[in-house]
Amino acid sequence: MIVDAHAHFLPGSYPHDAPECFPRLEPIADSSALLLVFGQMRFPATQVFFEAEKRIEAQEASGVAAEVISPMPPLLRYDLPAADGLALAQHVNDVAAELSAHDPERIIALGMVPMQDPDAAAGELQAIKDRGLAGVEIASNILGRSIGDETFLPFFQEVERLGLAVFVHAMPAPIDRLPMSAMGTYVVGIEGMYSAASLILGGTAAACPDLRVSFSHAAGGFAMSLPRANYFWGGSWNEEPRDPERAVMPDDGPSPLEYARRFYYDSMVFDRRAIRYLVDLLGADRLLVGSDFPAMLREDPIARTLRSMDLPDDQWQDIAHRNAYRWLGR
Repeated sequence: MIVDAHAHFLPGSYPHDAPECFPRLEPIADSSALLLVFGQMRFPATQVFFEAEKRIEAQEASGVAAEVISPMPPLLRYDLPAADGLALAQHVNDVAAELSAHDPERIIALGMVPMQDPDAAAGELQAIKDRGLAGVEIASNILGRSIGDETFLPFFQEVERLGLAVFVHAMPAPIDRLPMSAMGTYVVGIEGMYSAASLILGGTAAACPDLRVSFSHAAGGFAMSLPRANYFWGGSWNEEPRDPERAVMPDDGPSPLEYARRFYYDSMVFDRRAIRYLVDLLGADRLLVGSDFPAMLREDPIARTLRSMDLPDDQWQDIAHRNAYRWLGR
């Protein structure tokens, strides 16, 4: 049994009276796909983005038992006016609920909130739960501000109180030091690392011990930075006992690695050697299967690289499906 914990959807239409800043869908000549037009973005989206029946067919073809679907990341437009952002989120969440209602066991949906207005975002969480959605997707930064900023702590506390899951998707910051050609590659690694580190350094992980968060693409370069962070915290190599004489940071609680082992990470890192490192450092109980489908093609069959690694059965079962349900609180 395999749960794909990183897949996306799009609404197939938008209200006729929607603000001009809303996305729109345009027909593509000689194609059943539709062109998503949203600001500067132009993205051809196939029917599987919109239709529950097509999703189930794709699951069957790939060997997927269930998908956790979240809004296509470009919908996370925090530069919209707050009221428009809330209206867009509510429409997307209605669509998410409709898709999930087709087969709640196989299509597990996450919603979205207008993080540009943290109070409105927190206020929308109850409605997300009432719709039957499993949680919420947010971007790795909000207009360049880290998600671990204290401004967003009440939002995460409300997520924790309601028992919802959070999926953090890496997104470029408004001002980036790399060219546009790096947006889908290196920026994902940098932004994933920033977002995960900020939850630790900003105090959110300490304040919300029961928060269930997953990061896209294993939070990018986060895992490679953790041994150094742990050294500065504990003054020792190889996670050996803390050496107060060598430690740079005060001992104010769990180590960076201990905090990191509270999070979940999808294992879509494109190389079994990287997955092996994640298993060794963070634990097989922290990893999920992810594909970015249908924005990207799944491995054929799903999780082909993970299957090739000869993992012990208990580790494989954790990564294949059990961790996803733990993250979702199911």
